[in-house]
Amino acid sequence: MTFDIDHFRVKPGDKLDLAEFDTRATPFWDSKDKSGALVRLAQLNERLESLQELLWAQGSERILVVIQAMDAGGKDGTIRHVFEGVNPSGVRVASFKRPSSRELAHDYLWRAHKQVPADGELTIFNRSHYEDVLVVRVEKLVREKRWRKRYDHIVNFEQMLVDEGTTIVKLFLHISKDEQRERLQARLDEPHKQWKFEPGDLGPRKKWDEYQEAFADALGRTSTKSAPWYIIPSDRKWYRNIAVSEILIQTMEGLEMQYPEAPEGVADIVIPA
Repeated sequence: MTFDIDHFRVKPGDKLDLAEFDTRATPFWDSKDKSGALVRLAQLNERLESLQELLWAQGSERILVVIQAMDAGGKDGTIRHVFEGVNPSGVRVASFKRPSSRELAHDYLWRAHKQVPADGELTIFNRSHYEDVLVVRVEKLVREKRWRKRYDHIVNFEQMLVDEGTTIVKLFLHISKDEQRERLQARLDEPHKQWKFEPGDLGPRKKWDEYQEAFADALGRTSTKSAPWYIIPSDRKWYRNIAVSEILIQTMEGLEMQYPEAPEGVADIVIPA
């Protein structure tokens, strides 16, 4: 069965209700075939590795992957499993935590713009400039009149990046509230994971519905033809990894990249003993 990535794509201007999306769904895959999925993921890892090598060698395309999710949504796990084996020379992860005093002294897109990929690079945003229409909105860090303007700012910012040669893929890892509870509890129950838990993680959970509404608005308002959002059912981690891999691979294959031509005569060179 063909894995149709358009199934996950948010249409520009969509009015979304995230409660209508099944977080345990496994479109284009048998939900009982987890072992087969792990085999398939290994194949996808190899293909992504070869495409990323091609991206680095060609040196003219840029890929920006934006990953957003609720706490415990699987951002780190996705990066770890999907990008396993890629060449670290051409892949970079930019993590966006609470802004520093220097970052707060600039416009909210300043810290994001500094991290966008250069030619030949694939950059992953672990959280991103979208925090400024999510956390900022729900926690009322600025007035509504101010953050509402940011949807248009972000669309224009991303369109500028696209116009300058960047391919943007935005992934929302959608988990249920029950799944989040299990993952947060697992961090508390396993000593080697307790370092990942912060009491502050429970604050956004208390405002689950408000965050879901904020995510829905952001996805609908900022998904464009040139910088689309994809909603990934993410309660099943193995399926999340397959879906993300398929989206990235099909997007990169669509770029029709080519290795640069070797200097004339290179094929005839024999290295002396």
